[in-house]
Amino acid sequence: MATLEQEIKQSKFDNELLKANINVLFTANFLYNKITGYLKPYAVTHEQFNVLRILNGSFPKCMCQKEILSRMIAPNSNLTLIIKKLVSKNLIQVIHSTTDKREYQINITEAGIALLQEIEIVFKQNEFKINNLSVSESFHLNALLDKMRD
Repeated sequence: MATLEQEIKQSKFDNELLKANINVLFTANFLYNKITGYLKPYAVTHEQFNVLRILNGSFPKCMCQKEILSRMIAPNSNLTLIIKKLVSKNLIQVIHSTTDKREYQINITEAGIALLQEIEIVFKQNEFKINNLSVSESFHLNALLDKMRD
């Protein structure tokens, strides 16, 4: 297991706080790339996967775009484009209002649910390859990350 210093070839940091911040960013990128590898065979991006999981969590209830955006990991994503891509893949459906053309609801399709189930199996099989932490370590890390955002 390489240290942050070894990974980014930097011998020292001004202080531990700066090192922790860089370590979080470096590790987030590391995880992002690792998960990308698992999502690639399914032709979905992180953002598309995130939207599918959000919609699956509210299924069978539909959601509006604003609700989805408020729950996204990366809320700066172009949700309109993500929705178009997921519709073209038949993973979600957009239900337009009969009274207001600007208003619509979004729901996951059976194909979207099936795809999520396939991906979840792969994630569960590779859980410890993605995150090499014990349950206890994960608990403590979650608490520390929550504290960082406080």
